[in-house]
Amino acid sequence: MAGADIKKIADYLVTAEKEKREVKKVTASLKPDLSVEEAYAIQQEIVNMKINEGHRIIGPKMGLTSFAKMKQMKVNEPIYGYVFDYMVINNGGALPFHDLIHPKVEAEIAFVLKEDIEGPGVNGAQVLAKTDYVMPALEIIDSRYENFDFTLPDVIADNASTSRVVFGTSLKKPEGLELDLVGSTLSINGEIKELGAGAAVLGHPAHSVALLANMLSRKGQKLRAGDVILTGGITSAVLINKGDYVTGKFDGLGEASFHVV
Repeated sequence: MAGADIKKIADYLVTAEKEKREVKKVTASLKPDLSVEEAYAIQQEIVNMKINEGHRIIGPKMGLTSFAKMKQMKVNEPIYGYVFDYMVINNGGALPFHDLIHPKVEAEIAFVLKEDIEGPGVNGAQVLAKTDYVMPALEIIDSRYENFDFTLPDVIADNASTSRVVFGTSLKKPEGLELDLVGSTLSINGEIKELGAGAAVLGHPAHSVALLANMLSRKGQKLRAGDVILTGGITSAVLINKGDYVTGKFDGLGEASFHVV
């Protein structure tokens, strides 16, 4: 795929995000035979564009981390994207609805690394040993595609639908925590909409970080100390609307919340 074509599709998706409007998926017209490798090249171009605009990467995120979702999408590994500084909403803060298109929210556990992690061959135990803190998080995903309709390469190219994130302010050391058994509830306006446990994320959230490190190693990249990593949804994603109050509660980890204005 030519560099000009990669740039054209990256511009198409970044413009959709900036203009807060949904567009047809890439595979519907621009590149019907888009491959996963080409999609990651487009994603990287989007990352480069945002960095050139002065934005800073907070850390990577994983998507499609439930075995059921991978089966549904007919893939054998999750996908990843990147969270930028402008995407962070303060815990308890306001999310302007007009900034997004058709947002959904899911509860996640975030890892903060104290050491670099470089694959291949990384396992969950190694990740936990190099993790400084874990904390609760709410990820707001917002596909730029019409009706959240996309193929696997489409969503990868669109930076894995990354949009906004709320991090809880309770930081916990991973030692002594059974993160696979951490239960979470996702409530909207006081009503529980979804619930789950850490094991929904590849059996254990640390496995998600390990797999991410191994995936990045194929490109000669690594996870870095200070990265804040979203490990994937404990719950399913729930559509949110203006006026909603959203709270995620995590056993032993605390909570994260925001309201939509």
